[in-house]
Amino acid sequence: MSVKQSALPRGNTRENNSALTKKVVLRTLAYFCLLLACFIALLPIVSAFTVSFKTAEEYSTTNAMALPQNWLNFSNYKQVWEGNQPSQSLLRAFATSGLVVVIVVAVSVMMGSMLGYVLNRFSFPGNGLIRNLFLVATLIPGIAMQVTTYQIMTDLGLVNTLTGYIILMSGTDVISIYIFLQYFENLDVALDESAVLEGCTYFGVFFKILLPLTKPAIITVAVLKGVGVYNEYYNANLYLNSGKYYTVSTALYSFSGPYKSQFNIICAGVLLTLLPPLIAFLVFQKQVYAGLASGSVKG
Repeated sequence: MSVKQSALPRGNTRENNSALTKKVVLRTLAYFCLLLACFIALLPIVSAFTVSFKTAEEYSTTNAMALPQNWLNFSNYKQVWEGNQPSQSLLRAFATSGLVVVIVVAVSVMMGSMLGYVLNRFSFPGNGLIRNLFLVATLIPGIAMQVTTYQIMTDLGLVNTLTGYIILMSGTDVISIYIFLQYFENLDVALDESAVLEGCTYFGVFFKILLPLTKPAIITVAVLKGVGVYNEYYNANLYLNSGKYYTVSTALYSFSGPYKSQFNIICAGVLLTLLPPLIAFLVFQKQVYAGLASGSVKG
C-alpha cells in the first residue's frame, strides 16, 4: 500500500514537469515569433530614420543602417516640407490630402450608414439582391474597371480636377456598408418602433437615435477610409497629373527620377507622412477594434 502511494506522486510529478516544459517551450516560441515580427516591421522605419539625417554624400558612401554623423541635420526635413518647387512641397501636399480625406470620409460615413440602415431596417423586394451585388463588387479588381472609369471621367471633364478626384474617391465603399450593416444588426429594433410611436420620422430615428449609437462604427470607417485615401497613389497619379495638385504620395514620388533618387529626402518625407495616420490610430484604436468586432457578437 505504501509503495503504491509513493509511486503516484512520482508519476504526477513527471507529468507536471512535462506539461511545464511544454508550456515554457511554447511560450518561448511565441515570444520569439513576436520579437521577429516586430523586428521585421520596425527595421524599415529604423532604416528610414537613420537615413533621414544623412546628407546626399553621406548616404551614397554608407549603408542604410549606419548611424549619421550629425543627428541634428534637419535640412532634409526642411527641404521636403517647404520644397524647391510646388510638386515637392509636402506642406501643400498635406493641405490637399487633408481636404480630400475630410470630404471623402464625411461622404463615405453618410453613404455607408444610410445604406446600412435601409438594408437592415427595411424589407423590400431586391434587398437580398442588393446585398449580394455589393458582395460581388468586392470581388471585381478595381484595375479592371479603370479604362471605363477614365473614359467616363474624361467625358465629364473631371480629369485633372480636385473635384473629380474627390468624387472618384467618394464612391460607394462596400467595406463601410458592411461595417454599419453589422452594427445596426446589434441595435434593437424596439428603439425604432418606440420612436415611431412617439411621432418620430424615419429620418429622425436615423439621425437622432441610431446614428449617435454607431460611434465606434463611424470611427472605424473614418480611420480605415481616411488612411486608405491618405496613402492612395494610383488614382492620384492618374487623375491629377497636370502638375497643379499633388497629394502626399505623389509629392514624395517627385523626389525620385530616372537618373537619381534623393532617398535621404524621401525618408524624411516618409517619416513626416507617417505621423498623421499613426496619431489617428493611437487615439482611436479602442473604437476601431470595437467597430471591427461589433458584428461578431449578436445581442
